[in-house]
Amino acid sequence: MANKKIPMRQCMGCGEKKPKKELIRVVKDNEENIFLDDTGKKNGRGAYICKKSSCLKQSIKKGGLEKSFSMKIPSEIYEALEKEMEAFEK
Repeated sequence: MANKKIPMRQCMGCGEKKPKKELIRVVKDNEENIFLDDTGKKNGRGAYICKKSSCLKQSIKKGGLEKSFSMKIPSEIYEALEKEMEAFEK
């Protein structure tokens, strides 16, 4: 039997390539709402980060999510993402 291909994605924070299932997807939907998607299946443009708040903070500092979504992201959204990430880490 052939081995099944594992999809790889790059973290927007640390830049490491990891299997898709080890990362959390950040989604921008059609109404320009930005949120974390733990299922990885919600509609919208996606970017991936590790399941660590340090990677989210690095991505915010580098502007990785803003580049990926081609828009300026307000600080309130970053704060909401940080709170969501804390919930995932627990």
